[in-house]
Amino acid sequence: MFTSARKSMPALDYVSIIRSVYGDRWALLFGAFNSAGIAAVSALKANAPILFVMAAALLLVGFIRFANMRAFWHAGIGNEDAEAAERWEQRALVGGALVAVAHGIWCLVAILIVRDPFAELASITLTIAATVGLVARNFGLDRLLTVQILSLSVPLWIAMILRGDFYYQLLAAMLVLLLINFRKLAGDVRAILLSAVHGRAEVSRLAAELDIAITTLQHGLLMLDENGMVTLVNERALKTLALFNVQKPIGQHYTAILDALNATGRVPERSIARLSEMIGQRTSGKGLLSIDGGAHYEVTLSSRRSRSVLLLEDITERVTAEERINFIARHDTLTELPNRSYFGELALEALQKQAAAGTSSALMIIDLDEFKHVNDSFGHIVGDMLLEQVADRLKKAAPEGAILARLGGDEFIMLSPYSGNAQLLADRVLDAFQAPFSVDGLNLPSKVSVGLVTSADSSDELDELMTKADLALFAAKSGGRGRSQLFHAQMDIDYHYRQRLKADLRDAVANGELSLAFQPLFDIDTRRVVSCEALARWNHAELGPVPPATFIPLAEEMGLISDITAWVVKNAARECSQWPGAVGVAVNVSARDFRGLDLPELIDAALVDSALPAARFEIEVTETAVIEERELANRTLKTLADKGIAIALDDFGTGYSSLSYLNALPFTKLKIDRSFLVDIATKPRALRLLASVARLGRDLDLTVVAEGVETEAQLEAMVAHTLVQQVQGYHFSRPLPARDISELIARFNSGASKDQAAENRKHG
Repeated sequence: MFTSARKSMPALDYVSIIRSVYGDRWALLFGAFNSAGIAAVSALKANAPILFVMAAALLLVGFIRFANMRAFWHAGIGNEDAEAAERWEQRALVGGALVAVAHGIWCLVAILIVRDPFAELASITLTIAATVGLVARNFGLDRLLTVQILSLSVPLWIAMILRGDFYYQLLAAMLVLLLINFRKLAGDVRAILLSAVHGRAEVSRLAAELDIAITTLQHGLLMLDENGMVTLVNERALKTLALFNVQKPIGQHYTAILDALNATGRVPERSIARLSEMIGQRTSGKGLLSIDGGAHYEVTLSSRRSRSVLLLEDITERVTAEERINFIARHDTLTELPNRSYFGELALEALQKQAAAGTSSALMIIDLDEFKHVNDSFGHIVGDMLLEQVADRLKKAAPEGAILARLGGDEFIMLSPYSGNAQLLADRVLDAFQAPFSVDGLNLPSKVSVGLVTSADSSDELDELMTKADLALFAAKSGGRGRSQLFHAQMDIDYHYRQRLKADLRDAVANGELSLAFQPLFDIDTRRVVSCEALARWNHAELGPVPPATFIPLAEEMGLISDITAWVVKNAARECSQWPGAVGVAVNVSARDFRGLDLPELIDAALVDSALPAARFEIEVTETAVIEERELANRTLKTLADKGIAIALDDFGTGYSSLSYLNALPFTKLKIDRSFLVDIATKPRALRLLASVARLGRDLDLTVVAEGVETEAQLEAMVAHTLVQQVQGYHFSRPLPARDISELIARFNSGASKDQAAENRKHG
């Protein structure tokens, strides 16, 4: 059973086939007139009125089909309206069947009834011709074509077979083969038509997609033919070329466009030459068009089969971002000065040029004095604003040709050519910082220290110069702030000495080569030893004893101080556990120890290992340590105080805000700095100051200790006029090694006990 073509093809193809069936209705009407006319002629020739009837039938069917085809085109069905197309297929099927049946019956009448040779020839000839027409018109609908062939050929076959003539019957058989061939031919034509329809649809789709792609492309596009003529330009390319005064590029040769770009004077000639070379050689690559106003366009050229396509991409934002990233990578974000890395590049290049020219160079490292105090007191925002003003003053103070950079923190560096006295360069910098800074309504009297080194030798390495300038800066800060120092050879000797000490100190700490010394604290009334301060000592195998004032700062700098503190805590507790009586031991703790150690856990472990009561252990902290790690120190000290460990504030009177910390932290002892005792034997004012400080400590229920007692006169003045309770100093004892401190404690405490017993008997 034949089915509708709608079920076997897409809607667009189906509608196209139906339209082909209803094509050229005038040709169909002319064919009907032709068939009817031949039938009428054969009726006259054979004198057969029945053929006039057939002529009228053929003409009537022709008019019916003409009216149906006219109605189809007036209906105007859409490209995707398959349902409407199917209805018109049914109507075409009925009309086609009527035409075929009319021709078949015409043949039947002529062969079986009229039996006139001309009538037979005329009917068969027109019927076969009509069959060819059916194939040509209705090849697209297999069902319609099949119905028409059967409707036409069945009456013809019946007539030839019933005629009873062998040759008629043979001809009927041949006609079967002919009609089968017609049907196959129709199928081939239908396949060709569908392929053409598909191809046209695909071409239309690709054309639409290409148009959308070119129109919506974010880049400008130009297409060149094999002669270098512009054949296609999208809207974005037109706008881009208009910036260069290039109008209507289509039809122009690419050289004319490049000449127009060159004529503007806004594009570098090397960029135009690069593009011209690539296009002329039909290679693929990229070029850059940079306009003097700051716009940047990347041109991508692709060539294939003697044709070229150019894409114009606006990369201004990308170039700007890359330039900004490059600037940030090479400059300090706060001051916009070159950073350390970029300074290294600039300085190396400058040193090479100065060496080639035979000129000398001066390298200065500039450090802002007391900057940490500004940050701690006023906050980092004020500190940043101060650094910006410092950078501005340095820029103004820098001589012509100088390279200025920020090393980091509050350190700046300057490399400058000089002739004559290099010290004048440093003085120029110092003079720029005489006036105070005004930052956010604050007057900040900040000074700078300058380390200076000169070089006239092209073989000097930048790293070496920076090291020497850094040594000179260290000397300047050590000798008093707000000054400059020129590097000299002794600094290099001192530097290498320090480097050796650092290496040896690291080994000494790792190998346990440090030792302990103990300086006793005496009760001023009983003259008994009440406690001893544990002090680390280092006896170098080659250099001999290294003063604590030398190796302790080195340990702080190297990050070894917490390792030393841990060692001191453990060994001091063990030594103290062997002393007679209830004498305690004190250990100094630095600011780094609050960050680098778990002090409560460390001290607990030491007390457990040594079986030493917590009441005999004491730690000493300075105001500097408390200020630097305020919150962490507060938590740690309160934890230790809760365990019964005594806490002493060491070097009292040398910090920033002693009174507030005395109230806020759980101190049990106040150690007055030795600077308060220097003149108390000779200057009443100094004695009154010491007495006031001691009274303050006693009012706060603190044990008051005076450090640095070196003479009997100092001791007598203290006993007579102050409330100091304990003393420590060379007048009583220098720090002693562990093997001697037990003997000293036994000697002093046993003697003090005998004196106390005699005194009791005297008053008893």
